Amino acid sequence: MAAGANPRFLQLADVAEILNTSTAQVYALVRRGELPAIKIGGRGQWRVERSELESFIQRSYEETRSFVKEHPFSEADQDDARL
Repeated sequence: MAAGANPRFLQLADVAEILNTSTAQVYALVRRGELPAIKIGGRGQWRVERSELESFIQRSYEETRSFVKEHPFSEADQDDARL
């Protein structure tokens, strides 16, 4: 496997693209400690290890499953979804 095709570390912009969100949102996840990352170089460039991103995604699925289980879908939710 070539390093360029599947790099070990991703830039925050790459993570944002994968998660379909903004770079600012990814930066906030990193700063809150929800998404582990490393800061490299004198200019403070952040990098997220691909395996950490996958772990974050799995944790997010687990948290979502728990939330859905604790907050069952109701008619009120369905009405809100129509708005």
